[in-house]
Amino acid sequence: MEALRVISSTTHPLKHLFRLASFSKFTPSTLCFHCPPSSITVASAVRSRRSSTSASPPSTSDRDAVRSIRLKKVEELRATGFEPYAYKWDRTHSANQLQELYKHLANGEESNDDKDCVSIAGRIVARRAFGKLAFLTLRDDSGTIQLYCEKDRLASQFEQLKALVDIGDILGASGSIKRTEKGELSVCLNSFSILTKSLLPLPDKYHGLTDVDKRYRQRYVDMIANPEVAETFRKRAKVVSEVRKTVESLGFIEVETPVLQGAAGGAEARPFITHHNSLGRDLYLRIATELHLKRMLVGGFEKVYEIGRIFRNEGISTRHNPEFTTIEMYEAYSDYESMMNMAEEIVTRCAIAVQGKLIIDYQGVEICLERPWRRETMHNLVKEATGIDFAEFGSDLNKAKDVTLSSLNMGSNNQEANSIRACQSIGHVLNEVFEMVVEPKLIQPTFVLDYPIEISPLAKPHRRHAGLTERFELFICGRELGNAFSELTDPLDQRGRLEDQVRQHNEKRAAAASVSKVSSAEAKKSDDDSYDVTLDDDFLTALEYGMPPASGMGLGIDRLVMLLTDSASIRDVIAFPVLKIQQ
Repeated sequence: MEALRVISSTTHPLKHLFRLASFSKFTPSTLCFHCPPSSITVASAVRSRRSSTSASPPSTSDRDAVRSIRLKKVEELRATGFEPYAYKWDRTHSANQLQELYKHLANGEESNDDKDCVSIAGRIVARRAFGKLAFLTLRDDSGTIQLYCEKDRLASQFEQLKALVDIGDILGASGSIKRTEKGELSVCLNSFSILTKSLLPLPDKYHGLTDVDKRYRQRYVDMIANPEVAETFRKRAKVVSEVRKTVESLGFIEVETPVLQGAAGGAEARPFITHHNSLGRDLYLRIATELHLKRMLVGGFEKVYEIGRIFRNEGISTRHNPEFTTIEMYEAYSDYESMMNMAEEIVTRCAIAVQGKLIIDYQGVEICLERPWRRETMHNLVKEATGIDFAEFGSDLNKAKDVTLSSLNMGSNNQEANSIRACQSIGHVLNEVFEMVVEPKLIQPTFVLDYPIEISPLAKPHRRHAGLTERFELFICGRELGNAFSELTDPLDQRGRLEDQVRQHNEKRAAAASVSKVSSAEAKKSDDDSYDVTLDDDFLTALEYGMPPASGMGLGIDRLVMLLTDSASIRDVIAFPVLKIQQ
């Protein structure tokens, strides 16, 4: 932000304090102080602190000094009858509306029509002062516009503006419109009011808020300092809106299901556990919306969806956050082919809404979202990448493991080899190889079809291939974006599969616990598996009343927003991500 240069001197103490208040935004060479002797020591001390670390953010002592100065301004405003925290302001236009409405004005031209008196409001993000003239840059939700402040127009308010208005303050302003000789559309101020007095300095213009951890912790400052961050969340809102419009245009009804559940079902993930005091029972934060949405199908709804928060007490990475947003949808009398078409429709509509095109860039890679997308089975993709044909192994698990370890040249003690050896079925081995070798290479949109039955407890058995299910996952840029099934409706088959899932989890937990007694490294892994997996008996009861043939899909909203905003981390598209406690 351009430096404030005060040409005229004055004896008003708060005016000198004002000149000091924005020092954290400028390097010492850009400041021009006119301080009385009592102020020289303070100003010199500040410049001394800044001179050696001009690229660093303001220190705690600097922030405290600025806050103290601005608190005195709050006191002065109230002492003179002005409330620095207003109730409201009547606006006639936004900044962007003015830019569009008066784009016809030529350089140096001013609109003299009485009807052109406008009223705007927003945050001051830059200011310059030159004797009897000052320029402020005001930013609102739509954009920025310059405030042209002349002493002759503002009279006594001009001195108040110079003395009491700081960068970061929220102002209401009214006046006429002109375009300066340099072509800047401006509001020529007739009057202004401080609507909110900012007490803390904003990051400086040249270095901004660059501390990544602080950006996430103080997202509100991040959005002020980096307007493109706020734009990401506007695009996120567009994505959610477009997803909702797409499914509702196809006849789906939005419903709401419980966040607090008696059994954590619909996925295999460690849940968050809480306790309800009045009921005297533990409850789980949901790890999926699936099982309650299927209950809606049993109850007679034929097309339902929910956009909601999901909670999983698991690791944090650039792709994973403990709470995230999905859309899950279920359609009676359809199969997983229908959901492939639905996935293409949702993603392409969102891309058009946000990007205006179907060929986009993500982290330097061109992604083509034009339909149709590739559809291939997991077996064929693994065979294509590794040469291993898992169909040849039949039920020989040991042979599948030996061939895999040999073909992939895995060492005897590395983590990937241990993961292969720990697999309980050929389907698990196939899935491990897919995740290790194939998944990172699926850059262009790809539907991966027909997953093994062992890892798909809620999917219908494949109608043509034994041991497989009618399930797909959608991958773009090497990460899963969606997961869908032809839904399992046989209550006896469903009970058996869920019971197997519980048994396998308990065996895995017991094995990890025994190993952890002799290995501290395994102790952490054992803790990761230490949660209980329970049957949702009410869901199984609902199935026994009869659920129609159906397909269902879950689509990750956060990952879709990452893709369409070119964001490298999931934390960049979640306004307030979960973080470690700050030390």
